[in-house]
Amino acid sequence: MAWQFCGQPLVAEELELIAHVCHSCTGVSRTELAATLCELLDWRRANGGLKSRECWALLEQLEAAGELRLPVRRATKPRGARTAVPRSERGEAPEETLCTPLAELTPLTLTRVETPAQHRLWRELVGRYHYQGHAVPFGAQLRYLLGVSRPQPQVIGCLQFSSPAWRLAARDRWIGWDDAQRARALQRVVSNSRFLIVPWVQVRNLASAALALAARRIASDWQAVYAVRPLLLETLVDSARFAGTCYRAANWRALGTTSGRGRMDRNHQRHGAAPKTVFVYPLVDDVRRRLHHAEPEELAPAVQRTALARA
Repeated sequence: MAWQFCGQPLVAEELELIAHVCHSCTGVSRTELAATLCELLDWRRANGGLKSRECWALLEQLEAAGELRLPVRRATKPRGARTAVPRSERGEAPEETLCTPLAELTPLTLTRVETPAQHRLWRELVGRYHYQGHAVPFGAQLRYLLGVSRPQPQVIGCLQFSSPAWRLAARDRWIGWDDAQRARALQRVVSNSRFLIVPWVQVRNLASAALALAARRIASDWQAVYAVRPLLLETLVDSARFAGTCYRAANWRALGTTSGRGRMDRNHQRHGAAPKTVFVYPLVDDVRRRLHHAEPEELAPAVQRTALARA
């Protein structure tokens, strides 16, 4: 059976090393084990950070296939897990709905979530008011609090950008790349994985204005944190719930629908269960050429294997 780490084939020597380290490093946590393997195999992000989360996911799949035994799982929050949602006064809905014209609220503000207080507020708002709730994201991620400046500063929404889907048929057809090209250039794609305007804010054109503001900001922020400058944004819109009107108004392009399986459905058991519309937003004019025809030497130093698949 052939295995891949984030789109790259694993050779026999790498698998033997992984099995040996897992067998010999008893008494350590899975997190420590993944970090050790990343150091030994030099699995790093463009900014030098270890790809421990992706390695952890690989180890769990190898264990599920009977290839190795891992240390007993400790009580932590895995990627994709639901987390406890805090409740505070800042997260409570006010008595009155905010329906002021957008021009009377601007300029909009976009604050990167960095402090513990900002993390708590982001988690509370998304956990209480986003239909998907809050979950630990896979791979890289940046989060923002959306605010208005007038009549008084206040937070009215949240955005999250994170690692892209390894495969999206509609996106991949539109770009026109093959598996090798996708593996080289995928780190240049970033997913808008959460977008929330709190329900007591009903302002025409606010959502599309927020998306436009985020699109102007994300490339430089992502590059500063992960040393990779994205070229394309993507998102998935639940077509059973939303029409994607704000994305269309912000000049995102609808490419088609997903199979409805979800990221972790390796055995195709949920085909058609929850199809979503795929939207993309180019951050550069010649995005398809740059993603499709990217030379290996241009992207190789910044390869960020954001997903894992078994071939």
